[in-house]
Amino acid sequence: MRKWLLPEYIEDILPEPARRMEALRRVMLDLFATHGYQLVVPPMLEYVESLLTGTGHDLDLRTFKLVDQLSGRMLGLRADMTPQVARIDAHLMNRKGVNRLCYAGSVLHTLPAGLNRTREPLQIGAEIYGHAGIESDLEVQHLMLDALRVTGIAKLQIDVGHVAVFRTLVAKSGAGADVESDLFRAVQAKDVPALGRLVRKLDATLGGALQALPELTGGVDVLTRAKQVLPDYPEIRQALAQLRSIATSLQETSVEICFDLGELRGLHYHSGVVFAVYAEGWANALALGGRYDQVGSAFGRARPATGFTMDLREIANMGGTAEPRDAVLAPYLPRDAALQRRIAVLRKASDIVIVDLPGHEKSRDELGCNRKLVLRNGKWVVEKV
Repeated sequence: MRKWLLPEYIEDILPEPARRMEALRRVMLDLFATHGYQLVVPPMLEYVESLLTGTGHDLDLRTFKLVDQLSGRMLGLRADMTPQVARIDAHLMNRKGVNRLCYAGSVLHTLPAGLNRTREPLQIGAEIYGHAGIESDLEVQHLMLDALRVTGIAKLQIDVGHVAVFRTLVAKSGAGADVESDLFRAVQAKDVPALGRLVRKLDATLGGALQALPELTGGVDVLTRAKQVLPDYPEIRQALAQLRSIATSLQETSVEICFDLGELRGLHYHSGVVFAVYAEGWANALALGGRYDQVGSAFGRARPATGFTMDLREIANMGGTAEPRDAVLAPYLPRDAALQRRIAVLRKASDIVIVDLPGHEKSRDELGCNRKLVLRNGKWVVEKV
């Protein structure tokens, strides 16, 4: 076995995608900052009981674990930064009002989350704590779409659901935990025959409503159909009203909106609106988000929360062909004070200046410079190569 081979779904990032990824990270974090989101940097390692508290079984399976040689306790390598940020909000910042936080850093997964996905995403996201209304959901959705627009990706589509609809129907039916799990899998997979078999023992009205969920997908007209076929419970009325607010808020954007009341992603984690953004020709979601009001309760301080995350590595890989490098080649003359001053001025203006070290004249093309510094009439000037 070759020693330099990397584990499956783990890869190096080469200069061009690394440049795009870092540029996107800086632009997005600056965008978040202009909206009042403060940057936090949680640790890569935490004790497992803290890292996984309140996150459910799925995240447990995705988390690498190891023993801390200092304490003998089990550590986890974070698979998601949201629980860490919820802990920071609950215990370290301890604010009573609205708290806007953002972050960017690597996470690790025991298995890839989807087709051709890395096990080491670079997760970037933004979250609002302390506000329970639909207004904060709308804020993070617009911020997420603004962040995706700076990537230049065209034809975005946002898929929106609401887990409270399914939760309400199951709670009213009195179904046990095992039946609820089976119903969840059938609805999420849109397995209508399996769902039909499962609801036979339930109340006819509630069973019919559960059977309708996989079919309630499409444009804003879905909300009208949902109002007609779903029971008139207060929780469902509120969920549909929130989805209607999202439709109104996003209708003036260029983003296509699709509602899916059978979308139960993160059922045991999310508590309200859930959403995902897709791009034409790309199978995986570019960004995921939703409301998770109960995540802070595991830390002894239940705070309403909503937010989104995305993988910058994946988005950077969508950048297409490499752009020509805009860099200046400078001769190696360390004692030429005028040249050194000219190089300093260019670099201060954010130009890339690469000094041509001696002995590598034959490999200058590898430096990718499209301009060079030359001495003309006693002055160092920049010319095209």
